[in-house]
Amino acid sequence: MQKQHLFRTIRNYVAALAVIATAAALVFTISFTRSSLPWTAFLTGVLVSAILAEAVRASRSEWLLMRRTAQLAATKNKLERETLLRKHADQKNASDHPRLRLMDESMSTMVALFDAQGQCHYHNRAFHDWLGLRPEQIAGRHIREILGPKVSAEIATAVRQSLDGQEVRYERTQEMTNGALYHLSITHVPQYDDSGKVNGFYFMAEDITGRNDLNPPQTASGEHPPTVGDYQAGQELYIDAFSEQLTGQKDAGKHIINAIEQGEFSLFCQLIAPLPLNSGGAEHYEILIRLQEEEEELLPPGAFFPLAEKHGLMPYLDRWVIQHVLAWSSSHRRKDSIFFINLAAATMGDPEFPEFLKTVLQEYEVPANSLCFEVTDAELSQRGENAAEFIRQVRACGCQVALSGFGRDNVSFDRIRGFQVDFIKIDGSLIMGIQRDPVNLAKVSSIDRVAKKIGVRTVAELVESDELIAKLSELGIDYAQGFGISHPRALDE
Repeated sequence: MQKQHLFRTIRNYVAALAVIATAAALVFTISFTRSSLPWTAFLTGVLVSAILAEAVRASRSEWLLMRRTAQLAATKNKLERETLLRKHADQKNASDHPRLRLMDESMSTMVALFDAQGQCHYHNRAFHDWLGLRPEQIAGRHIREILGPKVSAEIATAVRQSLDGQEVRYERTQEMTNGALYHLSITHVPQYDDSGKVNGFYFMAEDITGRNDLNPPQTASGEHPPTVGDYQAGQELYIDAFSEQLTGQKDAGKHIINAIEQGEFSLFCQLIAPLPLNSGGAEHYEILIRLQEEEEELLPPGAFFPLAEKHGLMPYLDRWVIQHVLAWSSSHRRKDSIFFINLAAATMGDPEFPEFLKTVLQEYEVPANSLCFEVTDAELSQRGENAAEFIRQVRACGCQVALSGFGRDNVSFDRIRGFQVDFIKIDGSLIMGIQRDPVNLAKVSSIDRVAKKIGVRTVAELVESDELIAKLSELGIDYAQGFGISHPRALDE
């Protein structure tokens, strides 16, 4: 390093001496020419100016080089310091990890961290023990997959408020898989990034169940304990209270009827796309119904359904949906498109529904096979004969039938023997796990293989990523539905 510095210093002096010697030689040569004195002075001035300009340029280059060298040395020193600090931090984290892990495993509060898209980035032991899931069934999964679609819909408002930066506290009664009822105190705490923007929230649940609140599913004699009736009564009170909050009046049935008559309901649709995408196949749509108050008051979608069911209005509401879908389809004429419609259990058991269906199909002159009514796998299991009769009647009208939620509890084709369905909608809890869980992958693959053998088309539910779409296309699934395909939009758009 010292030799290089000495060389640069000597080099500068040598260059200066060389310039001076050259200038002197030129001046001496000019002085012996026959040129006049003014001309000689002019040439000498030009030469000196050129030499000075070159000397200034060389001096500036040297100064820039020295400056860059000093900056490089400072950067190197800073990097060495940061590397040392990082090493100390890693050592500190390593020493603190056992204590943090002990706290994580011993803390009774159930804690999970979800990002703004609903993906879980952290959870403690109490959380996965409470849900009865393995850690790998929670990490990286969507809140809807972890807590289930029903619970996710019920807490959607609280989630939205926490992502808006509010700390939310509420209590809820949760029924576990064994039938036991727990009373939980839940808090949502927003998480902020370095810029102060909310990028997620902490979900913290504390078990505040009292001795009299815990209801086992059955007694030793196999009979339900008396407290179940009390719980059902509590549910009625909750629905009444929620009804008053939603509608602003205690007579929710009248409010829903008025909403239907005054056009306060609107229809939305979600695309069911053929796989692989852009293959040119017909696009189908699932029909969704929304109440305007859900958007205006930030209520979760479908919040009015329990109220309509309680007051026996679901058949009335289902008829309104079918009539408006047929009216829209009659005026727009979507070629080969099928509209999937979910019907309530009360509508499926309504003996007058088939006659209504025949009448509106004739009135709007829409092909009957453009309607596909969804029957859930659970409904088929619980009310097999009634569901089978409903399927037979709507197929006699020319409509199609889809079996939805297939594979949620178990994969069995025994229940669909004796009658025909046109589509099997594979439950999203299976679909979202096929990239991580080989068991789910095997189940989905076997469902599609058997469905193709019996001439039934398959639809994957809750598809939310391009990678999942590619995997489903590889498996040969016929259609896909979910936010990865399309978000719901107004039917009139």
